[in-house]
Amino acid sequence: MAGDCNKTVLVLDRSPIFASSSKQTVEFDIFTKAKAGMIPLAPIVKSLWTCSVEAAIEFCRIIYDLFPTEKLVRMVVSDRSAAVLNNWTPGQQNINLLLNCLGAIPPPSIEDPADDCTVIHGLASAVQALCDASADQEGEPNNGTIVCLTSAKSEAQIRILETYVQDAITRHNKTNDSLLPIDHCHLVIIHTVPVGDVSPIQERTVREVSPVLSSEVLVSQSGRYMAVKLIQLAVKFFDLCLTTVTGIPMKEEQNASSSANYDVELLHRKAAHQDFFKSGHADGVLIPSKEDLCLESVSLKWCNPKSNFVELHQCTGAYRITPVDVNSRPSMCLTNFLLSGRAVMLEQPRKSGTKLISHMLTSHGGEIYIHTMATNRSILEETPSISEGLGGRITDYRITDFGELMKDCRLAPRLSQLNEGEPLPIDRAKGQIERLTRVWPIVISDTIIFNMLSHLDPLPSLISKETLDEDDVLECKKAIYHVVGMESRHEPLPVPASGGTRGKGTKRDSQYRQMWSELETLIRSYVDTSDNHKQVLDCLLECKKPDLERPGSGASGTLKIAEKPAIKEEKLDEAEQALKSLEKYQRLTEREKSDLNIKTETDSPMSPPPVKKFKTNEGSINKTAGSQSILSIWTNRLNAVNAMRHAEFTGRLEGTNNKYELYQHLKEDLDNTVDTKPNIKTLTGQNKPQIKPLLGTHVKPPVSMHNRIK
Repeated sequence: MAGDCNKTVLVLDRSPIFASSSKQTVEFDIFTKAKAGMIPLAPIVKSLWTCSVEAAIEFCRIIYDLFPTEKLVRMVVSDRSAAVLNNWTPGQQNINLLLNCLGAIPPPSIEDPADDCTVIHGLASAVQALCDASADQEGEPNNGTIVCLTSAKSEAQIRILETYVQDAITRHNKTNDSLLPIDHCHLVIIHTVPVGDVSPIQERTVREVSPVLSSEVLVSQSGRYMAVKLIQLAVKFFDLCLTTVTGIPMKEEQNASSSANYDVELLHRKAAHQDFFKSGHADGVLIPSKEDLCLESVSLKWCNPKSNFVELHQCTGAYRITPVDVNSRPSMCLTNFLLSGRAVMLEQPRKSGTKLISHMLTSHGGEIYIHTMATNRSILEETPSISEGLGGRITDYRITDFGELMKDCRLAPRLSQLNEGEPLPIDRAKGQIERLTRVWPIVISDTIIFNMLSHLDPLPSLISKETLDEDDVLECKKAIYHVVGMESRHEPLPVPASGGTRGKGTKRDSQYRQMWSELETLIRSYVDTSDNHKQVLDCLLECKKPDLERPGSGASGTLKIAEKPAIKEEKLDEAEQALKSLEKYQRLTEREKSDLNIKTETDSPMSPPPVKKFKTNEGSINKTAGSQSILSIWTNRLNAVNAMRHAEFTGRLEGTNNKYELYQHLKEDLDNTVDTKPNIKTLTGQNKPQIKPLLGTHVKPPVSMHNRIK
């Protein structure tokens, strides 16, 4: 493709068919209102040759404006023979030279014999031109592009042109030792027809004709459509982008007292909007081209022009620009304004919020550039310290370990020649850094084993090696056995203390489980390296046993030496929960504590029932079934102390279902009276004992007893 090469050859067909009309009229009379007594001039029509020349000049203008020294263009005119208008030297790469050469060539004539005029002569000269070396081509691949503007009669004629170019490239590559061989050539055949005519040729995408030749066919109507087609071709081949500057204030040509806003489309390299497209904020900014290019354009709004260049220090890139319609009045006004030394800021259109200035237009040395502005932190500011974190609160980076990692992965010049089949040093370096970073936490608090390297050395450094000998395996096993001994002696791990831990609440067993899990992950990541690596993993697994006493335990389990009963682990968990409950209870106010005590003593908040008396001996506390928290133990203790301050009511202690029968001694006396005096039923009403019903709770007790119950 042309984007990968620096040389392009334009071939213009000057056969008699190009002397015909393009069928597109051009208004010659520029006056909008006809004056009295004046006959308006009739519109004129351009020929196919004139339209082809204008389109070719427009194509060259874009390349020369944007790539004055990087991209080279040569032009060839073909009729009875080929006429090469310029060469690859920088002095002949300009528009004025091409215009002078084309001005010396007369237009084609319909009377010329069509059989003698063919575009094949121009294609042969184009292939030979690609074989000529340019000034900066030494050591570079010889790739080129041929753009042929012709009018074919059939598809067969298109295939003939492709075959001829293929044969010419093959012939030059084999026979001419003085010329550069062509590595690859891309042939673009543009078939042009008058405006409104139907083309017998169909467009065709890129097709690989041979390893050194690719071809595509484009169809375009003549007139302004031909220039649009070549602009699209330049955008595609040279990776260009469209930018529409909107809202340019400009005085009216007919009325200088009023002004209106105009839009101007600019062409430049796509790299000017590279950060813009990467950020994903293209929605609402991309608009269709206003010049009928069938392309999308980035819309940027005109800001107030500035005469100083304070903002230039924030630029991240500068790229040449050229207007799409260079002869339009808005384009000429904008160009003259910028060449006068002014700078124009461009902002992205936003629906809400503050404006975002992303680009700037200004000129340097008589050439206009679009500058990409830094929309975030300036690249010239001092870089943030790594201790500040990347926007978060992580500040414990393993900076020292990272320095050692860089030393292990540093590159050096190769001193000896490579043997056949030996991998490249860069490949070995990539493999080494991949092995060293398989398990490499960035933050100190994310790891345990890398904080206790004094106890594990040299296992972490040996396990990442490509090969392990018997001594290395023995050293790794010694490190594992050393950590096993540490756990059996209940030695704490050298883990950085966090702010929320307590002296007696540290979960030593949990830390050891995490340490063994990390160590197993580290060794497993290298287990496929060699058999000796697998021996180290087997040694680690032999020291571990699944914890079958605790449901849901994983395969890793705990170490044999450090194995603890499940009951003890449950007690540790209960103690941890109790500490948390006690801390929460101590933060309560006095009223909240009293409300919590009442809630603990009762079952129903609406009618609190009496509870049984708490015993004061320690045996009652130890007999409590189930797990208890510190809060419940503390509440039971308070209730026991309160119960000792008064004698509990007998009815509350001996009653069932919150009910107690009063005056039971009267019932007992009545029963005794009935047993001793069987004829009591025959007594008269005056001698009959006055016994009231004493059962149930409906009898009102004495005042003193009622107060005691209450």
